[in-house]
Amino acid sequence: MVKGKQAIEIKRRIPRQARAGETVALILEATAQILEAGGLAAFTTNAVAERAGVSIGTLYQYFADKNEILLALARQQMTIGLASIGRALQGESDPSVEGRVRAMVQATVNAFGGRHRARKAVTQAILAQGIGMEMMDPIIAFVSAARTQTGPGPRPLIAALSPEQVFVLSRALMATIRHAVMEEQPFLRSRTFEDEIVRLVVAYLAAITEK
Repeated sequence: MVKGKQAIEIKRRIPRQARAGETVALILEATAQILEAGGLAAFTTNAVAERAGVSIGTLYQYFADKNEILLALARQQMTIGLASIGRALQGESDPSVEGRVRAMVQATVNAFGGRHRARKAVTQAILAQGIGMEMMDPIIAFVSAARTQTGPGPRPLIAALSPEQVFVLSRALMATIRHAVMEEQPFLRSRTFEDEIVRLVVAYLAAITEK
């Protein structure tokens, strides 16, 4: 009988967990939409709840305040972005070093689903909370781990890099794109800007390889 009761409890929990995940996803999507349309000035918990179609009480069941929502959105988008970068490093479409670097750059530029205004607002909030460097840690760890990824190419993309070089390269890549987002540069989505970042990374990798 105990096992039967446990089975019933599990069956009841699963839908609740699924609904909770859906609710959080709705809240985060609503937040991204509001930030993209009006920036931080338009971002309030009431606006998010209304856009998400949930009560303000429901929203506060999952998030204590606006900062928690922004941080959750940042982490969600970082997870999605790292997955895209991981696929890029595998070189499925172009296994060459330049091909994989270009795919990685494209994935990084198009983070947040191309919602650059929302990305800027989240970045501003994170920096204001003093956790900007903390959010870089997963990126550093990911790039470090990627040194062993070969994909269909003849060798790992960044196997030759030391921890110091991984630090420099990842900061250079992320900071360049971040500043373009923060400054709302008109060339952010341009092929020319993409080409210059690819040139930067490929040249650095070539210099390391030649040593």
